[in-house]
Amino acid sequence: MSRTIKLLAVVSALALGASACGGSSSGGATGGANGKTLIVGVDLPMQGASKDASESTVNAMKLYLDQVGHKAGNYTVDLKVYDDSTAAKGAWDDATCAKNAQDHVANPDEVAVMGTYNSGCAKIEVPVLDSDPSGPMLMVSHANTNPGLTKPWDPGEPDKYYPGGKRNYGRVIATDDYQGSAGAQFAAKDLGVKRCYVLNDNQTYGQGVAKAFADEAAKQGITVLGNQPWDAKQPNYSALFTSIKASNPDCVYLGGIFDNNGGQLVKDKVKVLGDNNAVKMLAPDGFTGYPDLDNLPEAQGTYLTFAGLSTEQLRQAGGAGGKLLDAYKAKYGSDPATNYALYGVQALQMILEAIAKSDGSRKGVRDAVFEGSGVSVAADKAAVGKAITIDPKTGDASVKDISVLNLKDKQEAYLKAWPLS
Repeated sequence: MSRTIKLLAVVSALALGASACGGSSSGGATGGANGKTLIVGVDLPMQGASKDASESTVNAMKLYLDQVGHKAGNYTVDLKVYDDSTAAKGAWDDATCAKNAQDHVANPDEVAVMGTYNSGCAKIEVPVLDSDPSGPMLMVSHANTNPGLTKPWDPGEPDKYYPGGKRNYGRVIATDDYQGSAGAQFAAKDLGVKRCYVLNDNQTYGQGVAKAFADEAAKQGITVLGNQPWDAKQPNYSALFTSIKASNPDCVYLGGIFDNNGGQLVKDKVKVLGDNNAVKMLAPDGFTGYPDLDNLPEAQGTYLTFAGLSTEQLRQAGGAGGKLLDAYKAKYGSDPATNYALYGVQALQMILEAIAKSDGSRKGVRDAVFEGSGVSVAADKAAVGKAITIDPKTGDASVKDISVLNLKDKQEAYLKAWPLS
């Protein structure tokens, strides 16, 4: 049994004990029936490199909730923010995610969770929420792209995340089997890449998207020179890129999150291999929405994929998303720091629809999504500008968009949408 699986088993047991002692079995049902405000937990990394993106997402959700009067059907709804990062790590943290899962279950008025941002954190929390005897408790993510949460990917996935035997997890974003493939197709067809070295941050998300990119790259005729992890704790990566240089790549793909010492990785890539015109640098959405990256001179020219539509696209499309962005800019003076902010609102919209269709209990909110026809939001109201439904069998979204961005002049400029072939 792996360390992660052992951790899940321990956390599940602790959560069940906390639930039995803490009275969470009354949960949202009490909140709905007795006029209490129902709580939607928001589980994000609020410290470190993701701080700006997470704060933007929370602010966008609060703005939207204010606009709808904090109402979902006959229920009053509010948000409670949980930080799944630590100051010491500066990123999401396994133990903190495990504790958050217990805290979600122990909060008697909490009926659902919006989050997490990181797929690895979701894989820790989902089984605990699924095991809640007053639930299962619904989680809808705006940013988890690892396929294994909803469909076969690594051994035992996705069933091992649902020990209660019922799905409780959904998302409103495309998955890495789409994103990694799109990145590889773009590299081959638009950039003419022939020889690419793949790196991953040795975490759930990074390994998954790197594998998807490498597999598709080989199909596209790109020679994959290697796929190896980088150590986030290293002071520099000069030796790593010196060894890569010997294989004469014309591309480097960074599969992972910027939080894992991505700034130093980018600096040393350019230092050893040359700028991003000489050796193309590509990265997935784990590198989007970070001002520290956008402002790096060495990062300019990087190609990024995003498993959805960019803020720029959503504004141009107008509709509910464009109006919300205008309201956000009027209130905060700028656009959200991340393209994921409106996807946070979209995930919240799905949760609110579930609450409106439910009896106000955790089980009722979950059942609204995964029993019967599920929940959907019409195009004229959806934050992402398209009619969207969560598949009640899998938890995946009906909308699957991939955007290609190019980092230039310190801005992640929309380049094109990528149709998967």
